[in-house]
Amino acid sequence: MKIPNILLSAFRALQKSKMRSFLTMLGIIIGVGAVIAMLAVGQGAEYSVQQQISSLGTNVLVILPGTQQTGGVRVGAGSVTTLTADDAQAIQKECPAVALVSPGTRAAGQVIAGNMNWATTIEGTGADYLQIRGWNLEYGDFYTDEDVKAASKVCVLGTTVADNLFPDISPVGQTIRIRNVPVKVVGVLRKKGQNAMGQDQDDIILAPYTTVAKRLAWFPYIRQILVSAASPADIPVAQTEIADLLRMRHKIRQYDADDFTIRNQTDLATAATATTDILTLLLASIASVSLLVGGIGIMNIMLVSVTERTREIGIRMSIGARGRDILMQFLIESLVLSLLGGIIGILLGFAGSFVISSVAKWPTIVTGFSIFLSFSFSIAIGIFFGFYPARKAALLNPIDALRYE
Repeated sequence: MKIPNILLSAFRALQKSKMRSFLTMLGIIIGVGAVIAMLAVGQGAEYSVQQQISSLGTNVLVILPGTQQTGGVRVGAGSVTTLTADDAQAIQKECPAVALVSPGTRAAGQVIAGNMNWATTIEGTGADYLQIRGWNLEYGDFYTDEDVKAASKVCVLGTTVADNLFPDISPVGQTIRIRNVPVKVVGVLRKKGQNAMGQDQDDIILAPYTTVAKRLAWFPYIRQILVSAASPADIPVAQTEIADLLRMRHKIRQYDADDFTIRNQTDLATAATATTDILTLLLASIASVSLLVGGIGIMNIMLVSVTERTREIGIRMSIGARGRDILMQFLIESLVLSLLGGIIGILLGFAGSFVISSVAKWPTIVTGFSIFLSFSFSIAIGIFFGFYPARKAALLNPIDALRYE
């Protein structure tokens, strides 16, 4: 038999029981659609994390206070106060591979402007913060080194804060009260949107770290130091220079552990990618169970089909059909079921990804690899689970098949 004739015969056989054929394909449809949708969620999460890491700025190193050990138990970075503004200034002066430095601290509180109020985070930074983060102003100005040294009562608003406190007028030049401290608004940040964790990056106020430390947080230590290396190639050099300098300044002995932590974008990207890869693999593995169930459904229906068409098989063999022709016929029927299910499943996966993105507000990315993987898997399912019923049909004795009722 020629392949076109076998295909035509397969389609005719499947059309005789349309509902049964559709229900058989349903497992493949759901499986392929679920795999594509889950991979899209995983890829979207990885892309968002990478974008979030990139938004930290150019060639950025983050220096955090060290860990604390109590009773043999080590708590996380930042659990002790070991960084000071003098450390940041020393890094700027004594580390040639470092281009920009911004000490940082933080406070939170209710902000009042006229009859409007808003609870937000006040981030204390240095004058180079925007350059390190690659963040621009929408309008207005940023505070200067003189403002930082003088602990001036000035600030820059994120767009969310600006929209809620000053919905009808420009906030630049206006005065707001943060914890009853009057602060002048000198600029508004350009909108950044949500980060990978769904947090609003624009719900923030930036102010000189000296102002936040002395007037708002009453906390003399630095919670972190942001550093920008002179170039991407200088990141390892800068990291080494900073570590050596801080160990010397903090009088850490040769074999003692650091009382600070230095993280770079590569470390963050590696850790984040590993996490999202595990998430993607887990979601895809769960979804692929549906494909396995669909394959078992195909095998079951094909076995039933062989039983129902035993006399037909006997007639075909009696007029010259060979075993391999019968094998090919039933195998192609199985493949048609899985291929049609795979195609519909791909469309379902696209639709599912769109729904997830629209309803849950999660980023989703459907890649060519996920489509190829799902489609290939559906073909493999059709061959694997269709082979046994097809072989069983091919091995039937023509005489016994003709006598079958």
